[in-house]
Amino acid sequence: MRILVYGAGVQGCQLAHSLAQNKKNVVTLLARGEWKEVIDQKGLTIRHMLQRKTTVDRMQTTDVLAPEDVYDLVFVTVQAGQLADVLPILKANRSQYFIFVGNDPYAQEMLQAMQRPVDKIAFGFQNNAGRREHDRLVSVHMGMGMTVGGATAPLSGAFRLRLQAAFEGTHYKLTYYSDMDEWLKSHIAFILPCAYACYAVDGELSRTTVEQRRMIVDAAWECCEMLKAAGVPVNDAENTDRYREGTKQRKKTERMVYWMAQTVVGKWCISDHAMRAVSEMQYLDEAFAALRATTLVEMTTWDELRRSLPRKK
Repeated sequence: MRILVYGAGVQGCQLAHSLAQNKKNVVTLLARGEWKEVIDQKGLTIRHMLQRKTTVDRMQTTDVLAPEDVYDLVFVTVQAGQLADVLPILKANRSQYFIFVGNDPYAQEMLQAMQRPVDKIAFGFQNNAGRREHDRLVSVHMGMGMTVGGATAPLSGAFRLRLQAAFEGTHYKLTYYSDMDEWLKSHIAFILPCAYACYAVDGELSRTTVEQRRMIVDAAWECCEMLKAAGVPVNDAENTDRYREGTKQRKKTERMVYWMAQTVVGKWCISDHAMRAVSEMQYLDEAFAALRATTLVEMTTWDELRRSLPRKK
């Protein structure tokens, strides 16, 4: 399969590496500037922190997606706040199947903007974090995979077969979900309070107090209630119930938050990303503020945490 990964950040590079493990694939990574030169000269070097290994993949790169460049799959891994800039390029391209990977609060709007059949656009979330250094990528993951589906409907059988063929033999787990717009919004409902707390302690999650960690969970619950009031069909069993006071699921969530705050994995996956991606968190915050404005839900804990979010300059 001819596959393009549009974006060479943490998500895109790890995804390109995973796809390259299937030797039937011809993977092209869209990168620019000095980072593209590094990949062209030295290969795509990834240090997998938890696995304590380093991989190097020789990979085709490009710095442009022309309308006539046709791929069997196009994975778009740029941050949601940057999608408006690349949307005209993606719309003009003649490839049929696109997967938008990452925290996107506007999946339904992106689906409409792409002006493609519903069964040709998917949204996904890949479970890795990390950072890009001068000549390599540092990736943190505990087994690679992606939750993927349509914006508000299951993927077609043809799309699933195409994805399964792309990851054949790679040990990359695909988890299908029927409403990724809901999944992504529910995920952001937890991510944003975590980021707010990070800013309150200058990125040192281990400094958070018991009260601050409790507030993260309370704020996530408030946000799920807000999303439901805004018409988002939140999966309560997987979200709201995990944050609701007095439940067994809540206690598990509190233990998870404590673990994140006290371990290096939590630092890599939560605080490091929040501190490096302030503009992304501001974008997500603005999206949720607009959604909240359509409801009358009180979010007192959310508001208290949110005060630590750096303001735009």
